[in-house]
Amino acid sequence: MNATPEAGRSAPTTNGQPLIELAGVRKSYGLGTPVVTEVLHGVDLAVTRGEFVALIGPSGSGKSTLLNLIGLLEPLTSGDYRLLGQPVVSLQDAELTRLRSEAIGFVFQFHHLLPAFSALENVLMPEFIRSGRFDAAARARGLALLQAVGLADAAHRRPNQLSGGMQQRVAIARALSRGSPLVLADEPTGNLDTHSADDVFALMRRFNAEDGTAFLIVTHDPRLAARCDRIVELVDGAIAPRAAS
Repeated sequence: MNATPEAGRSAPTTNGQPLIELAGVRKSYGLGTPVVTEVLHGVDLAVTRGEFVALIGPSGSGKSTLLNLIGLLEPLTSGDYRLLGQPVVSLQDAELTRLRSEAIGFVFQFHHLLPAFSALENVLMPEFIRSGRFDAAARARGLALLQAVGLADAAHRRPNQLSGGMQQRVAIARALSRGSPLVLADEPTGNLDTHSADDVFALMRRFNAEDGTAFLIVTHDPRLAARCDRIVELVDGAIAPRAAS
């Protein structure tokens, strides 16, 4: 499928209930000071269950800020955001934390694995943070995920015993460990060589196809963006219009 940049409101290309819906979202920094900087200017965006979407744009266009808002890591300044149909603007911190834990997995350019823990323990960390323990069911799922990403034999290795591509595969397994319907990935292949990047991308694509996990991926790699279902382009804090065909 050839992906093309979306125009205006980025409508999903598959049927079903949107996972995320942003309407008129703005984000400003420096509120209450003489210098206020608006980074996002009325963004409308929807991503539906099972979609695989690339978010592209030049450096400084607001991609990471938008991903942080979607991931409930920063509050929006104005506009409306619904996650799993739930409006998030009025939620308290504890409710935001719970919703983030249930709905969203994260993969970053740098894997952020904890060096003192094994690959399996890193995969299980979101569950440990939620419940304070690693139970048998969580361990079984963690091992199954490591097997799925081709690292069953590395379950008890620490991050410094793994290559960069292997570490990123552990990070993907961690993002999927709680069965979240949405994974946000910020330049997940940006720190990898071409071969490892292709492997990691193919892995995310497989989880998308087999499990119906939706992915929203920030990438500067046009090869990878072209292999997504849809491309959303952010320019100067706004969704760019569709390119002429």
